[in-house]
Amino acid sequence: MVLGYHVILSAYGFWLPNDPRGSWSDFVRSWELFRFGRATKVDTRQSVAQLAHNHAARLSAKRALRYPPVRFTGLQAREIGQAFGEFAARSKVTIFACSILPEHVHLVIARHDYPVEQIANLLKGAATRHLVAGNLHPLAAFALPPNRIPAMWSRGLWKVFLNREHGVHRAIRYVERNPAREGKLPQKWSFVTALRS
Repeated sequence: MVLGYHVILSAYGFWLPNDPRGSWSDFVRSWELFRFGRATKVDTRQSVAQLAHNHAARLSAKRALRYPPVRFTGLQAREIGQAFGEFAARSKVTIFACSILPEHVHLVIARHDYPVEQIANLLKGAATRHLVAGNLHPLAAFALPPNRIPAMWSRGLWKVFLNREHGVHRAIRYVERNPAREGKLPQKWSFVTALRS
């Protein structure tokens, strides 16, 4: 039985569909990106972030994006956290861990009535609306009439189904330690619920 999910939401431009280490994408939507290779779909549940790859080629592909890759500032991260908290309270979604990093977000979410994909989309939407309302959307300068701002999130999500309690605890520890891996301070969010053993 699924107890929860480890979810990663990527900011626009963070993990490309043709990343040489693999991706969850089936195809490359943009011709400019397709020039750097086909989609590199992988089905592994293990992170491929540490695999060796051609760093220069990956950066060249990122330069071909229509908009600059999104990097959330500390102020934007705080607003995203507030939006997540409001959504969690409103929808009764239990979040066991959350790390909002400049290019992606890690979450451990308890099983819910909604599919995890729907929860992820609702979290992204809540964060986007919050940043738009606060004039903090990272791609606001690229808005098209009538006030259509490009998406600040990549499509889809990376998810691992957690079906044992020790797996949930391991995912929580991983997410909690994630900011330190990027040289950031630990994060404490008021909407995070401690997992009771």
